This record gives sequence, structure tokens and C-alpha cells, in this order.
Amino acid sequence: MLRSIKALSLAALAIFSPIIATADELPDYVIAEFGAPPAVPDGPLPEALAAAVQTVFHDTLENSAWGRDQDIALFEIAESGDPRLAWIIADMMRFTWRLEFHNALSNSAGQLLGIEFDSHERWDIITDHLIAWDIPAYPGYLDTKRTIFTRFLPGMERIFVEGDIDWRIVSWGGVLIDDRPFDPEEICVNCIPAADNPIVTRAHNAWWMHDDDVVFGIEINGEARAYPRRIMEVREMVNDTLGGRDLGIPYCTLCGAMQAYFTDDVPEGVERPVLRTSGLLSRSNKVMYDVNSYSVFDTFLGHAVTGPLADKGVKLKQATVITTDWGTWKETYPETTILIEELALGRDFDFRNNRDANGPIFPVGDVDPRLAVHDDVIGVITNAGTPVAFPLSAALLALRAGEEIAFEDIRLELHAGGIRAVSADGQDMGSHQAFWFAWSQFHPNTELWRG
Repeated sequence: MLRSIKALSLAALAIFSPIIATADELPDYVIAEFGAPPAVPDGPLPEALAAAVQTVFHDTLENSAWGRDQDIALFEIAESGDPRLAWIIADMMRFTWRLEFHNALSNSAGQLLGIEFDSHERWDIITDHLIAWDIPAYPGYLDTKRTIFTRFLPGMERIFVEGDIDWRIVSWGGVLIDDRPFDPEEICVNCIPAADNPIVTRAHNAWWMHDDDVVFGIEINGEARAYPRRIMEVREMVNDTLGGRDLGIPYCTLCGAMQAYFTDDVPEGVERPVLRTSGLLSRSNKVMYDVNSYSVFDTFLGHAVTGPLADKGVKLKQATVITTDWGTWKETYPETTILIEELALGRDFDFRNNRDANGPIFPVGDVDPRLAVHDDVIGVITNAGTPVAFPLSAALLALRAGEEIAFEDIRLELHAGGIRAVSADGQDMGSHQAFWFAWSQFHPNTELWRG
């Protein structure tokens, strides 16, 4: 039986389109870290291989059972020599319910990619290689991925749709979607609950805050507000109004990035987006969406990538977020407001110094080697559209020494204990702090200021 299966697999492989080699297209540092990628066939899956995918992924989920047919089909997939199939195997591995099933899938993916495992973190290793090597997906991949995710995660039916998004690198972050309407009274279960119109108080009432506590400061039209990191690590998303402007404010703990988007500057006829956490990740960056239209956004760029808002070309503009300490922020802005302690829901996380201290906990693939993965940078886009990153520690030293930091029309300045970017005429350029791996992955052509 095994010989006949192998013969069928080789016959199926023979009718692929010509093999495409990708090694020459990858940076040297990727080859050094991950090795040379396998050859990748082009075109649709052969009929027999497509039937094997149907058996392993669709039929298994429909019947909630694994049997001899699935064993045979998975063997054929592993023997096919088509590394594109490792993507859907990795997707299924996020939801496997038995260790032997998980191991069978990972062994098959390892065979397709030509990698061996010396760690129990097999899903991470497989996905890191797939991203770093930029292995393409096979035609029809999204349909199967949608079947898997909607089977295990309620509410995903309207999320997994075609759009300007690379569904290969979207994975599950371990929580459910927050699909509550705007300004809900209840807190969702097993999701990361956004805070809408959060209750705030004046600085003198924030007795629970210490001066060295980290806050994210935003000032709009003369009105200032502090968002304690302790609260943002619980909520990760705030829909707020400040200085007469509506804001959607995501915080990605995994990326060290707090961003603020104007949600009132949208095309005519578009309802204000209400941003929510989907429970999905893209290269360890949270995937947010608008609960009104179910349009998915690229969280780091603020662009709608699926749904009605993508069709209308919605691209949210950013306001500056200053990462600083509470003592300096309230000294700079004595009239500042601050989110109340109750919004932390009784939790006191410190992901930055605990869970995330040793690097990304989800796969990110290759990382631009010009800086260390978790180096903090101040990122901003110039008026000419050039992304540029300034290493935080070097920038602070230079500015405190009275040196000028400039790039094209961008100037950095010390402000409220942190750093912000302004234009040559002093206008806010919408800068924010982030880990290098995140900034460089979502701005792959970024310039890097070296001083």
C-alpha cells in the first residue's frame, strides 16, 4: 500500500508546472539563519493532491474524526514535494486536539520543507521558515484556511475574505474575536475587550499611579490624555474622543507599539470605524477590524485591507503617541486627564518585561539584521512617503546632548519625557515607538537613522 501511495504521489508531482527556485531572491542573512529554501512548484495542485487536501482538512473537520483515509492522504501530501502545502498544515496545527495528530502534521510539514526539529515548538519553527523563505500559497489556499478558522473560532466567517492582505502569515493569537457593538456594558469572555468612551479623571485623582509608571501620552488640539500601559496591556484597543477628534487607539503588546488613528477623517458616507481586536496576528502584530463593516485593517499602517472600507480606500491618519512616564507627562500637561484604574479590570500585567522580554512569542520569520529584534525605535513617515526609524536610545542621547536629529523634512524633539517627530515647520508628523522587528517588517524599505 505504501509503495502504491508513493508512486501516486510521484505521478502527481510530475504534472506540476516547472519548478521555481527562490534561493537567489532571498537576502544572505535569511539563508544564513534558515538555510536554502526548497524548490517550489507553480500552478494549481494536481487533482489527486487536491483530493488529499480535501480529505485531511475539510473532511476531518466536517466529521470531527481522523481515520485511515486521513492517514493515507496526509502521507501523500508529505510525499508530494510541494512545500506550499506546509502553510495549511501549520494553520491546522494551531487547533490540533491530540498530540499524535499534531506530531503527524508537523512531521509532514518538516518533510515538505526539509527541516528537522530539536524543539517542541514545532509550529513556531515551521511558520518562521515559511515566512522567511516567502513560500507562496497554492491556489485555493484561503478557502481551506477559512474552513479551519471558522470551524474553531466563532465570528470569523466575515473576517476571512479576499482582500489586500497576505492571509498566509495570519495566525491565531489564542483569544476570541471582540465583536461587541460600540460602548458595550458587558465584558466579553475569552477576548481582549476594547474600551469605548473610557471614563477619565484628572491627574490629582490618579492616586494609584506612580511617577515612574509608563504611560502613552496623546495631545490633540490642546487636550492631553494619558493611557497607562497597565490598562492598555489589558484592553489593547480604545475608541476615544480627544480634542474634538475621534480616535481609534490600538496597542500591540507584542510589537511594543501604541498607535492613534483619526477615525473621523474618512470618506463621505463612511460611518466612523469602531476598532476591535480580532484575535488574529500577522507577523506578531495584532489584526484589528471595524465591527460595523467587518473590514479588516492593517494595524501598523492603518489601511483597510478587506471589506467595504477597503473598497472605499480608507486609510486612517495617525496622531503622535509619546511613550513616557506619568510624572513627566503630568508635569508637562498639568490639566491632563487619565483613564481610571477600573479599566484595568483588576489586572496588573507587565508583558513588556515578562512575557515578551526574550523576543517575539509568535513567529515573525526573518528580521532585518540592522538592529536587534527588540530594539525600540521611533518610527515616522516623511511627507515624501519615506518610512524612517530612529533608534530610541541613540536618539535620546543625541537630543539630550543638544544635537539636532533630522531626516528629509523630519525633525525629532524631546517632549514630555519622550520623543516626537515634527516637520520642518513644526507640524505633528504622527510618530510612535515600536520594536524594530515590527517597524521593519511592516515598512520593509525603511530608512534607518544612524546618527
